[in-house]
Amino acid sequence: MGNDPLERLAHGVLIIRDGRITYSNTHARGLLQSSATADRRDPTWPQGRALADAARFLDEAGDPVVLPTDPPAVGGRYAEHLVRLQTAGPPRPLALEGAWSDGELVLTLRNAGRRDSAVRLQGDMVATVAHEIRSPLTSVKGFTRTLLSRWDRFSDEQKLTMLATIEQDADRVTRLLTDLLEVSRIDAGRVKLNRSTVDVAALAVSVADKARVRSSQPQIEVICEPTADPAATSISADRDKLEQVLTNLVDNAIQHAPGSPITLTVASFEHGVRVSVADEGPGVDPATSAQLFRKFGRGRDAARSGTGLGLFLTKGMVEAHGGRIWFDPDVEVGATVHLELPRAVG
Repeated sequence: MGNDPLERLAHGVLIIRDGRITYSNTHARGLLQSSATADRRDPTWPQGRALADAARFLDEAGDPVVLPTDPPAVGGRYAEHLVRLQTAGPPRPLALEGAWSDGELVLTLRNAGRRDSAVRLQGDMVATVAHEIRSPLTSVKGFTRTLLSRWDRFSDEQKLTMLATIEQDADRVTRLLTDLLEVSRIDAGRVKLNRSTVDVAALAVSVADKARVRSSQPQIEVICEPTADPAATSISADRDKLEQVLTNLVDNAIQHAPGSPITLTVASFEHGVRVSVADEGPGVDPATSAQLFRKFGRGRDAARSGTGLGLFLTKGMVEAHGGRIWFDPDVEVGATVHLELPRAVG
């Protein structure tokens, strides 16, 4: 077995003749051990067994997938199929691919868990984006059609109100598309930073001022911990992206803790600047706090609207700056998120 070149492959290999397994490498046997039909007492299993008995493959709909027992009339390749191996527990995603040789099907098997998750995540993204775009576009279409067909029936004030609504909804779509572009850059590790010297304390004050106007939330306070060095809260960063980071965190607090006081605390530490954003809302379960920074992460109120991309983008931008971000698990009231950014380019 040690000289078997197929044992060196990272994928499982089965050789099948007339529907029966004539060869299986160690990796294939390991993958099939979770099969609902596996005979763990037989050390030779699944050698000599009919493939249909050794493994039951299901498609996305849960219907059986039957592999061919005879070579095709034209060509000799068995194209890749994503299937689910029926087990005693949840079905196990596998990718099957192979080729025919001298009447035998040489089949490779590999775990497709990550790929399956990626496909599902992509589907979730498409569905979420479609839902988020449809609402503002429906509004834009409705108001535009109304203005075009009944322009003379509305006063100037009514026209301005409808046009303002159209502009707001168009801005919402633009922001969503910008977020999606940023998501693709984060996934590809291609976040571009236009660095300059940024005073984080001054930026926090600016973000808080804009948030008060945008949300009619007056209880947004910025606290800058005293320091002897006036440049202590300045770092090398992309100002626009850092502003988006702070804006996302403040908006997240406003959304999940409406009416709650919100505090931004800016402090210098040995290697950089720390910003904390705290609210007095329902808080975050420490067991699920990490997943809030994933795509479509939902936390304090999963029923609220939104794409669930805000904190994922925030984390990506912070890490692109060489920083880190986390929820404080020890706060007794509300939720507090901390981010630390290095002072120098690292």
